[in-house]
Amino acid sequence: MTDHLFNLHGDVLAAMRRGPKAFSKLAFVLSEAEEPADTDLGHFRDRIVAAGPGDELIVLWHHTLTAWDLAEQTDWSDAPPRTDARRADTYSRLGFAADLRKALDAAVPVFKEPGATVISREFTSWYSRDTAAARAFYWNSYEETLRRKGWSDAAVSSLDEASHAVVERLSDPTRAEAYGARGLVVGYVQSGKTANFTGVTAKAIDAGYRLVIILGGTLNLLRGQTQRRLDMELIGRENILRGADPADTDALVGVDYQDDEDWPAKFVSHGGRPSTRGSFDIERLTTRDNDYKSLETGIRALEFDKQDRTQPLYVPDNLHHAAARVMVVKKNSLVLAKLIKDLKKIGPILSEVPTLIIDDESDQASVNTTDPKKWEDGKVVRKAINGQITQLLSLLPRAQYVGYTATPFANVFVDPGDEEDIFPRDFLISLPRPTGYMGVQDFHDLESDGTAEETHVRGIYDDDTGDRLQEALDAFVLTGALKLFRADHGVPDGPFRHHTMLVHQSVAQREHAALALRINSMWHRSAYTGQEGHARLARLLAADFQRFADDGLPAPASYDDLKPYVSRARQLINSGGEPVIIVNGATERDYEQAELDFDRTPHVWKVLVGGTKLSRGFTIEGLTVTYYRRTTQQADTLMQMGRWFGFRPGYRDLVRLFIGREVPMGKKKTVDLYEAFEAICRDEETFRAQLARYATLVDGKPQVTPAQIPPLVSQHLSWLKPAARNKMFNAELVEIRSPGHPIEPTAYPTDALATGRNTERWQLLLNSFRTSPVMVTNPPDKRNPLPRSFSALTFSVSHLELMNIAGQLEWEYPEQFRPHLVYLSQLDGKLATVDDWLVIAPQLSRSDHVKASILHSPPLSLVRRSRQAGKATFSRIAGVEHQTAALHLINRTAPASLPVGPATGVILLYPVVEGRSDAEIHAAAPHGIADPSKVTIAFSLIPPKSAINASNRLLRFRAKDSQRAADFVVPTESS
Repeated sequence: MTDHLFNLHGDVLAAMRRGPKAFSKLAFVLSEAEEPADTDLGHFRDRIVAAGPGDELIVLWHHTLTAWDLAEQTDWSDAPPRTDARRADTYSRLGFAADLRKALDAAVPVFKEPGATVISREFTSWYSRDTAAARAFYWNSYEETLRRKGWSDAAVSSLDEASHAVVERLSDPTRAEAYGARGLVVGYVQSGKTANFTGVTAKAIDAGYRLVIILGGTLNLLRGQTQRRLDMELIGRENILRGADPADTDALVGVDYQDDEDWPAKFVSHGGRPSTRGSFDIERLTTRDNDYKSLETGIRALEFDKQDRTQPLYVPDNLHHAAARVMVVKKNSLVLAKLIKDLKKIGPILSEVPTLIIDDESDQASVNTTDPKKWEDGKVVRKAINGQITQLLSLLPRAQYVGYTATPFANVFVDPGDEEDIFPRDFLISLPRPTGYMGVQDFHDLESDGTAEETHVRGIYDDDTGDRLQEALDAFVLTGALKLFRADHGVPDGPFRHHTMLVHQSVAQREHAALALRINSMWHRSAYTGQEGHARLARLLAADFQRFADDGLPAPASYDDLKPYVSRARQLINSGGEPVIIVNGATERDYEQAELDFDRTPHVWKVLVGGTKLSRGFTIEGLTVTYYRRTTQQADTLMQMGRWFGFRPGYRDLVRLFIGREVPMGKKKTVDLYEAFEAICRDEETFRAQLARYATLVDGKPQVTPAQIPPLVSQHLSWLKPAARNKMFNAELVEIRSPGHPIEPTAYPTDALATGRNTERWQLLLNSFRTSPVMVTNPPDKRNPLPRSFSALTFSVSHLELMNIAGQLEWEYPEQFRPHLVYLSQLDGKLATVDDWLVIAPQLSRSDHVKASILHSPPLSLVRRSRQAGKATFSRIAGVEHQTAALHLINRTAPASLPVGPATGVILLYPVVEGRSDAEIHAAAPHGIADPSKVTIAFSLIPPKSAINASNRLLRFRAKDSQRAADFVVPTESS
């Protein structure tokens, strides 16, 4: 039966490509009726109210309204996207009354989750929505593929907007003057970055980019995963077959997906070769099993045909008739060397080819990690992969570089002043956390009531049983059975095709082998077919999985109902004789295991034991139980090991993370890995907040570009650095937060005039000392069983007064104190509050010590300090006893003989004379009057413990710009 209302609405909405218009007028024109159909909107309202969720008309309007809600740039509404105000503008333009609006809002709520955050330099607008719609063959095909996979309207529209934001910031492929943009897209670990760059690829080739080079990981395994994804969802059957008849078995010999379970049914079809359907073909220069090959395949495939040979390729008449070339290349110096060698043979046409280079996991291998201190004559020395990427960019002057990563810290430490490198000078885009994604926030209760940790997180040790590996293995069997039960009771079994457990304990291969042997032995002793094993699983079901089960999913009433599925799960896990796969090795061949190929293997139900190769970029399908205790001192490395992050449709409530709370790292140190992941989460969110802060346009223009303010990278745990040391050569420390801990700058000026100016800046405070000394006492401790005291002059100064002086001081190395000053300057109530500071000037007790007046101050004891050999910094400033006393005052563990409140800091002040004998002291203060140019007013200060905010952030870094150091703005909470 024909659905006339659906057909009419489909025609009307198709005519609203540029945005909502008066619905009734357009409906009247398109319906060819003799009179306006006044009742159509009434029928529409009634249909909405009565319709079920699968109604085609509701689905149509859901697509359309969501797309309008999320559109970032419109010429029909000034309201921000994802707001009720935007939806109200939509209804007003459509001419919908209040009752219809109410019905639509109930059926299609406004999607209000945040969109992508964009920091960008100004760019010439060339990729409008009309331009994108006019040439959208591959994008439309990809969009339909995502909907068939079950993507929601909001997810598709969000991807549409985010990928559009990337493409519009690339150079116009038809422009005469060559320009290569550089950008970075930041996602979450295993959150759909591949989907985003597939969308970008689709839109870019539709727009005219004719060579796409995707740098797809450092292993064949990862490269092959990316190749298959693009082939299946974007390139499609017809381009893979290159015109061969799918029914001709002889013609299909050698096609790389003949052994793939999903070929051809799940590979997108374009309904014929795209070139016969008014579009253009895509030629693959790599296949699932074969990386880029040199010579014949490379050169011939890169020969571009032109309609008009007298014109460059980028002229529209040539460009839009030429086939696109796509290659997925491993980040391997030998492979890239072959590609570069072939490109050099192509000749001048390279300067005409609009090229897109997508660098997946762009913080791995791509970043230059040579120490700038070792460069000679200012010439940059590059590591192999970084050098080859910069070569590609110079060989292809129309190449656009877009890096993708979930851990961007190394990328934003790249020198913005190095024009040949990959710093994202044109745009930096932070993707939103996708709906349905399980990330750090789902395992750590940062701001909530503790339910996330209680549901998903378990320790790796138990006081009664010791190691909880047996419990983790039982959880793996039990969750497999629960998946099978759900598949039999109405939950689609697609997400349950694979079921895996990850054990990540060490990088040492010998430990992997021993651990695999232990798990295999444990498996055979677990008695999953006997009474003991079933009793253990029944207890785990009742104590854990039934408590936290998703109420919306089918669940067994008792263990007896689940028992048959336990048997089936055990059989699947034990297929092949053992439940464990070891994933490690020194060569590519070590990873070519059939059971690691989640695409070609119908069901992978295994325990994966490994190290580094089970981290970055490798998607472990069906991962449900993780046993993790591997340590590292780099935040980006640790975050990439979080393979338990991702999408878990139908089994989100079954996910369990067994993680070490006290794991050895080094000879004497233990670390809390759970705390470490939480710290990384805070570092990430601080980074994203920093981007969002500057993303808002002012008068339609960016506030700043990525190069003007490289985003600040935080470090919440002192032992967990943002990235490896060799990726942080260009990182500059801009803030150190140290509540309750001493801050002791030592890089005082070596120049006498600068020293004198500094002393004069202290003059007002030096004259504030009380003339009567007080005794400061250290209580007894293990080393000193008796109390110790020293004499000191003191006074109190307001925080503002102290900061006014500290901000004017000159330094031999300003960068040493500046990060502390950034922190201290914020302690005025915005970050936290310091009311005042107790200034203590210790007085020496030696009979021969020298006291002197400094710029009319009361007499103060002069102290002698020496600079480090060959350096401009002093070895130390504060005496041990003095600093111990100051810490007791801050911690309020000493007798309250001095006025130190909870918001009072302590500063130890020393008039320092440089030298190695007392003669220098006497020379600096003849007749008890000090020469200001010979006395350094040095200090050690301790902020109160209260001087910190909820983020508990310790350090922040940024990239140094070798070309524009003077242009940096240091963003602080108070600026």
